[in-house]
Amino acid sequence: MRGRLPLTLLSFVALLALWQVAAVTIDHRLLPPPWAVFTAVGSELTQGPLLYHTAITLARVAASFVLAMVIGTAIGLVMGRLAGVDRLFDPWLVVFLNLPALVVIVLAYVWFGLIEAAAVGAVAINKIPTVVVTVREGARALDRDLLQMAESFRLSRWRTLRYVVMPQLYPYLMAAARSGLALIWKIVLVVELLGRPNGIGFQIHLFFQLFDVRMILAYTLSFIVVVQLIELLALQPLERRLSRWRT
Repeated sequence: MRGRLPLTLLSFVALLALWQVAAVTIDHRLLPPPWAVFTAVGSELTQGPLLYHTAITLARVAASFVLAMVIGTAIGLVMGRLAGVDRLFDPWLVVFLNLPALVVIVLAYVWFGLIEAAAVGAVAINKIPTVVVTVREGARALDRDLLQMAESFRLSRWRTLRYVVMPQLYPYLMAAARSGLALIWKIVLVVELLGRPNGIGFQIHLFFQLFDVRMILAYTLSFIVVVQLIELLALQPLERRLSRWRT
């Protein structure tokens, strides 16, 4: 970890330097320099609505994430363990995997109206198929000897799920969670841009209409930082804790 820190800082400084050079080369109205964007972030953080819109977007991300993970895990587990169910619903899975997110969002708004449930549901629907695919592979890779041992000791289904199945699925669940978080927050911004009156996506759309690239980058950068903090402070420690039994 200590060895990686200098390289990470060096990479970050190199990125800022490249950004600064590009901003000097290109018209500053099209690509503001880093200091201008950081100043805008500070101003919006202290005097503007940045915290409010960030909280709204995070709430939508959390709701969609939990919904997609719970439903996707349940479906993936069933499809991975029951071959007949897998063969029956695999074509459905392929269709939803290839269904554009924009189509799902637009249809959700048309069918259910510009409401919060439609927004969250559209995001979750776009993520569920990828969770199903990941968990299904994990369910297929379950150790049969451990399952037979649980059966021989007459463990209940709940105890088998908790102590035998889930520990083996944790790496797959964490992979689905990490990829899901990156995908969901991008889709949430599109949902907010198309049909919500608040959130980071709404603000980006507002500043797009004003051709204010500085504020677009400020709100984008702010939420990227929030997502990275979630990764560092929540997902990585959780992954280490859940994988402790393997060591």
